[in-house]
Amino acid sequence: MVGFITIGCVILVSVHWTEQTSQFLSDERIEYINKIAKTWKAERYFPANMSKEYITGLLGSRGYKNYLNEVEIKKDDPLYTKNNNKIKHFDARENWKICKQIGHVRDQGNCGSCWAFGTTGAFADRLCVATGGGFNEQLSAEKLTFCCWTCGLGCQGGNPIKAWKYFKRRGITTGGDYGSNEGCAPYKVPPCYDDQGEFLCQGKPTEHNHKCPRACYGNSTVENRYKVESIYVLDSFKTIEQDIRTYGPVEASFDVYDDFITYKSGIYQKTPNALYVGGHSVKLIGWGEEDGIPYWLLVNSWSKFWGEQGTFRIIKGRNECGIERSATAGIPSRY
Repeated sequence: MVGFITIGCVILVSVHWTEQTSQFLSDERIEYINKIAKTWKAERYFPANMSKEYITGLLGSRGYKNYLNEVEIKKDDPLYTKNNNKIKHFDARENWKICKQIGHVRDQGNCGSCWAFGTTGAFADRLCVATGGGFNEQLSAEKLTFCCWTCGLGCQGGNPIKAWKYFKRRGITTGGDYGSNEGCAPYKVPPCYDDQGEFLCQGKPTEHNHKCPRACYGNSTVENRYKVESIYVLDSFKTIEQDIRTYGPVEASFDVYDDFITYKSGIYQKTPNALYVGGHSVKLIGWGEEDGIPYWLLVNSWSKFWGEQGTFRIIKGRNECGIERSATAGIPSRY
């Protein structure tokens, strides 16, 4: 028998159909996932009684399924290296070791700003690659989240391709993590985990949108704005690979199901009966193969305590959860 609950109640549920309840983070559910998932392991990251409404609030990627009429779908580039599909392993962190921010894991806090982290992260990495390490900073997720009114609704989500359009039209300044004081406009939404791994956002509402900062308040007093000269969508695993090798990481949005929230390690594949909860934006930095299974390597913005120290892998080549249908990127303007 399956139990029905209201949010916050704690009940026992059937291991075989826990997807129907809000206790998707229960011990029983995690045990069930670990029994049926063949290529990855599950573990609790968020508290067991965390509601799906809270999780949905973190999944702020909007409009990523409707890029067809928004922008160019890139199919080729004169700089692409031919036959690069034969390369089974590529990690942007290793390929461009001078660009330290590529592997840096950020924390979006209690705010659906993943779209801002995915895009500013990829753009910052591409600036570093384009300048040979001359630019080696974070770009301001704070400024993008709360100043790009055409992108969406701040902590209530935004559209990644419109973020790239903002970079082309207005540009974006620098800004590091919460409390870092780095760059012009550091992130002001506090993280949900402290340095000891204690969860701080239990029972708290989504962060209210901030007032758009008009002046620098970090350790940089000059608001340099960095722009892209072109933007595009990549909708196949081959062009995604080629573009990353040529220009650096890309933003990738995908459909999140409730089992993904419990991801700990391995190569993620959606388990049967997992329920859709929203769209999420991350940074795609490479790919590889393990035990004959190809995967994408991605950096999330849920802190270093989630997944494989803040990163995750998902099966490559079959558009799992839509990961290969709408990656976005841009080429930095020359400075």
